Order: sequence, then structure tokens, then C-alpha cells
Amino acid sequence: MNPKQAAAEHGASLVRSGMVLGLGSGTTATLMVQVIGEKLRARTLRDVIGVPSSSAIAAVARESGVPLATLDGHPVLDLNLDGADEVDPGLNLTKGLGGALLWEKVVATASREVVILVDDSKLVPRLGTKAPLPVEVIPFGWQSHVAFIESLGATPVLRTEADGRPFVTDEGNYILHCTFANGIANPKGVETALLTRAGIVGTGLFLGVAHRVIVGTPAGVEVRIRKG
Repeated sequence: MNPKQAAAEHGASLVRSGMVLGLGSGTTATLMVQVIGEKLRARTLRDVIGVPSSSAIAAVARESGVPLATLDGHPVLDLNLDGADEVDPGLNLTKGLGGALLWEKVVATASREVVILVDDSKLVPRLGTKAPLPVEVIPFGWQSHVAFIESLGATPVLRTEADGRPFVTDEGNYILHCTFANGIANPKGVETALLTRAGIVGTGLFLGVAHRVIVGTPAGVEVRIRKG
């Protein structure tokens, strides 16, 4: 089985009838939502509600027959199932290449348990070694953050659409893709520095958020549990 599909199916197997779920964004999360939809149609799951972390995953859920709700109506979620761009040995993550990092973090924060679904290509010894770090900024004055981010050791580039226009998140913000030449040596320090700056509203660093990581491999599925 494809590693992404294996991780998605294992994640969907954790869902119980009556749960209110956080629905992550990205390719593996899309597969997971489709599996949940299949289970609802087969009546092996009942009364499951999803709170989407992006308009894109909301569209997948509707197409798959997964009922949707909002955090206003369900401020505490039973389980959040999401993907990641990178996972380090401590189960810290980078996320956001799907463009939904701020909403994903809000949904994760509202969840009793956060389970991350990835294939083994997302495992890294240090965050920032395979993928850029997405940083969400308000459009007003976004260029003023460039020199500051460079001072943290990264090269920021504005994410754009195919036609050159800035990519706009569901919250109406821009995203800077920040590349660290040798990875992020101090993720907590970088996170703290970024979030103390006015106009930066979110980062793709998800530190100490994941309770479990489901890793799909060609040989099957591995389950990694955060210690402490």
C-alpha cells in the first residue's frame, strides 16, 4: 500500500462514532477524510462531525459526505488528524506548505489529542532541512519583515500563485517561505522571535503539539508517541 494511504487509513481507524474531529489540510489529510467518508457511508461510523482547517479540506469533506461544523459551535474537539511537512525525532513539526498553517494551529490547539499522519519522507533529523518554514503575515507592510527574518538566519520569499500574484490564505494573509541553509538550530527561539513581531500572525513551527505521529512506510505503519 502507498505509505500516504497507509497512514491515512490508520488515522481514520482511530475515529469513533460520535466524535467531533479536527480535519487537517494537505494530501494525507485529504486521503484520511475520504476514508472517513467511506466509513460513514458504510455505517461503520456514525454521528461524526468535522471542523475543517481550510476551505480546501472543507470542500473534500463535503464531497466525501463528512458533516461539518465550526469551532464556535464545538470549541473543544475530541481528536485532530492532520499532516505535516517535516517531523523531527522529538515529534516537533513544520507545517503550512498547504497554505493553512494558522487555521491548522487553531484547530490543533482546540483538540484533546493531535495525531499527525505522514509518510516516511517527512522524517528529518532537524526541522527546516527539507522544507522551508512558512510564516503567515498580514499584507500591510509585509516587506518590513524581510530583514528581520534574515537576521534569524533564513531567506524569506513571498509565496505567489502561478500568475505571480501573492498567495492569500483563508484568513486573508500572505505567506513567506523561509529557508534555513542548515536547518533550524533553535526552533523555540525562532518561534518566539517571530511571534513577538507585530504583523507576523503565525508560523509553521508546531512544537510540542503532536501527541502521536503515524508514519506510513513501504513496509507498513509505525506509531511514534511523544514522550513527556
